[in-house]
Amino acid sequence: MSEEFKSIQSVGRNGLLKAIDQFESFSNQETIKAIGDDAAVIREENGNLTLLSLDTFVEGVHFDITYTPFHHLGYKIISAAISDILAMNGKPTSVLVSMALPNRQSVQMVEDLYKGIYAAGHEYEVEVVGGDITANHSNIVITIATYGKAEAHEIAFRSGGKEGDALCVTGDLGGALAGLRVLMREKKFWKEHGDDGIQPDLSEYEFVVKRQLVPKARVDLIQALKEEEIKPSAMIDLTQGLINEVSELAGASGTGAYLYQAALPIAIETRHVADEMEEDVDRYALFGGEDLELLFTLPEKEVERFAEHFNDLTVIGRLVPKNEGMKMQTAEGEIISFDDLS
Repeated sequence: MSEEFKSIQSVGRNGLLKAIDQFESFSNQETIKAIGDDAAVIREENGNLTLLSLDTFVEGVHFDITYTPFHHLGYKIISAAISDILAMNGKPTSVLVSMALPNRQSVQMVEDLYKGIYAAGHEYEVEVVGGDITANHSNIVITIATYGKAEAHEIAFRSGGKEGDALCVTGDLGGALAGLRVLMREKKFWKEHGDDGIQPDLSEYEFVVKRQLVPKARVDLIQALKEEEIKPSAMIDLTQGLINEVSELAGASGTGAYLYQAALPIAIETRHVADEMEEDVDRYALFGGEDLELLFTLPEKEVERFAEHFNDLTVIGRLVPKNEGMKMQTAEGEIISFDDLS
């Protein structure tokens, strides 16, 4: 009897990953961590660690060329790719870039894309060491393989969090989604009114649009941690939304989580967009993703010491015993489950 058909849509991304995880791969003794973290971790002969990650970006799913300049796209995909290495408390060193491109696209488009890729490479000190280009009939597909390194005592896994650890985030949340909402509104206006040569004035929304089109990877956090000789007990990057990433980190650490809604760091520019769209700005912060900020845990005694040297962080909650589940205290004092937020 055949198994009941289940669509990918019905199980979602995490359900699909769990379905794949049921199979057992051949394993090497050098592999410290395979599936289940931001990057794979391989032990080298000298005892240091090589970090490996892979990201794929699909036109129409991860980016829209209607409102995304190609040089911005090139910068963004490198920033997003190296964020996985940073989330392991590692240093990204090199990338391989592979592209499947429709022949209708121009050579200038590819040149602009690589301008952004190499600009990001220079900024982050990450070398483009190769890749592949092939044809595709429909849309643009770009895959980035990222390599990094770390010393064994520096590596931070998702699974290292402890009960009582503070949940910290860098920067502010929801800005990338706010920028996307603005760009999608302008695209809709353009489709409805046609191309009459008038370019939209986005100067009022510069902050959030930049958060969407050219987000920066948080190399500065990793540098500050190293300078202060502090290692997060656990870390993950915020690409799939805060609620998802807190759940992933706490689940890997075998704990629950308790968030404070009032503590969510949200820029005033993001709040203005949400107000204009008549939408809940907290949902931008909780579910937006793509901000490329880092979520990490520290013992409470280390938070104050680290904050004296790196002030672009906010404590948004703590890890709690697993049996307490995943909950958030609202600004009004109500305690709700993560399941009730979706």
